[in-house]
Amino acid sequence: MPESTRVWFSQPLETVAIWWRLERRDGVTFGFTSHDRDLAFDGLVHRTAPGMVPSAIHRTADFEADSAEVAGALSHDSIREMDLAAGRFDGGSIAMGLVDWETLERMTLYAGTIGTVGHEGAGFSAELRSVKDLLARQIVPRTAPTCRAEFCGEGCTLSANVFTHQAVLAAISADGGAVRVSGGPAAESLAFGTLRWIDGPEAGLIRRIEAVDGTWLVLDRAAAANAAIGTRIELREGCDHTLGTCATRFGNAINFQGEPFLPGNDLLTRYPAAQR
Repeated sequence: MPESTRVWFSQPLETVAIWWRLERRDGVTFGFTSHDRDLAFDGLVHRTAPGMVPSAIHRTADFEADSAEVAGALSHDSIREMDLAAGRFDGGSIAMGLVDWETLERMTLYAGTIGTVGHEGAGFSAELRSVKDLLARQIVPRTAPTCRAEFCGEGCTLSANVFTHQAVLAAISADGGAVRVSGGPAAESLAFGTLRWIDGPEAGLIRRIEAVDGTWLVLDRAAAANAAIGTRIELREGCDHTLGTCATRFGNAINFQGEPFLPGNDLLTRYPAAQR
């Protein structure tokens, strides 16, 4: 059913409820409604959550980003604290709007993505990014000495499959912040790459490899304490986005998306020196 064009709240009494939809990056989707019974539409059952009422939704007719309150949408019993803390909802999409619980006519009031989820008191909070934020992107890229393209992404042209490897967990540090793996490429080629858990308690989660310390891979977030040795993982090699690495390691300098020889701000701040 297409979205309704009706004028909402035009009558003294209407059969209207609020709906939310949260979709994680791994495809797991949650639907909720403020109605006192579940509502099924758009291929998803929206579970009843009468206490989840948004405090404010701000929509604009210009390019200013819309805003909404998401605290209530993260408090439902079906959303586990361990999943929020693990970052499973980071970067997911969110939409909310109105639905007629008799006819299922509906409209979307807000759509965007979920920023990093963090603790706030006894619960969780999240920054919401409206779809209008896409309009704030730089049309003409700014100059930079390093490559602006994502490794194996648009502009880079290298194939991600070539630099993706299967491995297993060989060891984990006491604080969970670093791991060692068995299989895959040399550790130094994994700096600034990613690690994706295939099995175990964090299956599906992707962690950024911030640094390499010998044979240890330092992760951006600690691994689960109960991660078992032998857990299968997927490794993606990384790139430091310098011209030297692009040319010598990947032979891809022709696609380098940066200006490594452009004079920087230090040239503009130099003073002439008197001749003696």
